[in-house]
Amino acid sequence: MRIFSGIQPTGRKHLGNYIGAIRQYVEGQTRGESIYCVVDLHATTVPYEPATLRKLLYDTTAILLAAGVDPDKCILFRQSDVPQHSELCWLLCSVTSHGELTRMHQFKDKSAKQKDALISAGLFLYPVLMAADILLYKTDEVPVGDDQRQHVELTRNIAERFNERFGETLVVPKHRIPEVGARIMDLQSPEQKMSTSSTNENGTVYVLEEPKAILKKVKSAVTDSGTEIKIADDKPGISNLLEIMAAIQGKKPADVEKDFAGQRYGDLKVAVAEAVVQYLAPVRERYNELRPDEKRIEEALATGAAKARAIAQRTLEEVWDKMGVGAPRMTRT
Repeated sequence: MRIFSGIQPTGRKHLGNYIGAIRQYVEGQTRGESIYCVVDLHATTVPYEPATLRKLLYDTTAILLAAGVDPDKCILFRQSDVPQHSELCWLLCSVTSHGELTRMHQFKDKSAKQKDALISAGLFLYPVLMAADILLYKTDEVPVGDDQRQHVELTRNIAERFNERFGETLVVPKHRIPEVGARIMDLQSPEQKMSTSSTNENGTVYVLEEPKAILKKVKSAVTDSGTEIKIADDKPGISNLLEIMAAIQGKKPADVEKDFAGQRYGDLKVAVAEAVVQYLAPVRERYNELRPDEKRIEEALATGAAKARAIAQRTLEEVWDKMGVGAPRMTRT
């Protein structure tokens, strides 16, 4: 089985990123052939500073390495080092409808936030590039958070449409969304998912944050009316804390609910805060060891890119042949 996923280098990585995606990357290394990509091309679809993008790419790669993503057990690379991603994106545009792209939630949300700023065509085509990322490696499984479900469904549609029009070529992938922790919510606005773009940083726990800051944020989390600790639609704050604890402990939220039966909201917040600190501490410590050595990070990315290009080129040549573009196969050296 081949597993593929990409991660944005923009923004500081938070607890939701870690639980929903990063730890799936580590686990995937034991289940199949794993390919992970830091998607710097995707990051250019919204306003950004070039120097900051390079820094954040190293930050993100170091977090992956610190979390346990092992270049000896997977293929880890930078998206822009494999030009086949961009070429396949263009070719897949021929089997992607304009209407599908206009219905993408991420495009609607991000374009609305930009207000009077330029809304790039790249942001509109973002889902096609993501489809190319996945389909280029004939991926069977895509580990993602719940917010990427729609993009993976579009990828499936694109692959099926390509195969129907040009013949069986691309693997139709399936998403892998964790049963617990797929959507960690903001601690201050638990109706919204945790995000680096939140207007209130107190609702977001960052992977590399100092323990004191994490303790303060979680202990200050918004709770709900009443006193009973239970999972319920009218208790989004408490439900979110139970979900976080369940994800950390590897339990079902209902079981964590039972663990705290009869206790107070404050007891739950203290327990969750301490659990989050302990959970993230090894990653933060390892990151601090790895991040200064940018040469080592570059070497890991370059090694992965060479392996990724070999796989990507084979798929791209199959696509060329099926679509009738490029030189005929027999003339290639």
